[in-house]
Amino acid sequence: MSETERKLVLGTPAAFALEAHLASYAAHSETSRGRRFPEAPPSARTEFQRDRDRIVHSTAFRRLEYKTQVFVNHEGDLFRTRLTHSLEVAQIARSVARNLRVNEDLVEAISLAHDLGHTPFGHAGQDALHECMRDHGGFEHNLQSLAVVDQLEEHYGAFNGLNLCFETREGILKHCSRENARKLGELGERFLTGKQPSIEAQIANVADEIAYNNHDVDDGLRSGFITLDQLSEVSLWHTHHEAAKNEFPRIDGRRLIHETIRRIINTLIVDLIDTTSMHLARVRPESIDDVRNAPPLVAHSEEIASQAASLKRFLFKNLYRHYRVMRMANKAQRVVTGLFEAFTDDPRLLPPAYQARGPVAEESANDPAAPTYDSSQARLIAHYIAGMTDRYALKEYQRLFVIDDN
Repeated sequence: MSETERKLVLGTPAAFALEAHLASYAAHSETSRGRRFPEAPPSARTEFQRDRDRIVHSTAFRRLEYKTQVFVNHEGDLFRTRLTHSLEVAQIARSVARNLRVNEDLVEAISLAHDLGHTPFGHAGQDALHECMRDHGGFEHNLQSLAVVDQLEEHYGAFNGLNLCFETREGILKHCSRENARKLGELGERFLTGKQPSIEAQIANVADEIAYNNHDVDDGLRSGFITLDQLSEVSLWHTHHEAAKNEFPRIDGRRLIHETIRRIINTLIVDLIDTTSMHLARVRPESIDDVRNAPPLVAHSEEIASQAASLKRFLFKNLYRHYRVMRMANKAQRVVTGLFEAFTDDPRLLPPAYQARGPVAEESANDPAAPTYDSSQARLIAHYIAGMTDRYALKEYQRLFVIDDN
């Protein structure tokens, strides 16, 4: 093997070769804005592949297996969790990225990390924790995901968190209040100036919606909380359901449902690629900075966007507000609120790491980005609760409030 060949296999040129096919407006490793803590470049992989690998090996990623999507984890083995949802988002996002010649590895890293900061019990848990933190800066799950990868993971000797690239962190931060954006410096700037993130971040954002809308339909039908008769009133569903029946007259039941959902997802992906390609042809960005300065480029056509919005409204009305889902949401809010209040009243009930003088607080105080991260007792409690799985939160609640005679 020649020296040139050896470098292409083992050195950083290999990473660049892996990205040689990318469009000029894609995110490239060699032009990344870098990491908070400088590191030697990886061998035989790109910087964004390294980010993806760190996310997959993180503790927070493993916890997603036991965090709610819509249905609490113990309600059934076949319902989506935050983990399966994240994998489905990554699959959709990679398909779109490949067709648009942008960075698949970056879009995968963002997709896999976007829910790392979600609380137990889905949006009900998040809403409850935000209410508990109202007088302490509130709670935003996107900001919590960033705190996980910047501060809370404990895998490396040289730094807190995962030390991800700027572009991955930028994509994780899908939403952010202006108040919090001001604390984030360069990372929060776009929320103040109206600029856009990378095209890879935009793809992951839309892929998230495609995944949860369609897979929530599947889980809703499996649970019996929504019916095929109800869905027949939604044009996006009706069109593809009828097409599936016409092509395969003999299929029914779960097979017909899966065939319909598969067709809907395909329609959404193809439309997203076609519409985004038209936007790119019109704007003609030459670099990632051109993408950031342009209007949003990744989008559906008006017709498909309208149909997808109708499906989303249907799910909100008929599934997310179903009385049995609301009952579980009410229980979840009681659990999160009860835990927060108990820990606030007596922080000695917390594990030592999450007490105000514990290791997490001390590490935050020594972090170069300390102004970004609040190490107050209330924020440490929020970190602890947000990191819980559904079943751990229920067990912790039982330990604190239920007297067991056994």
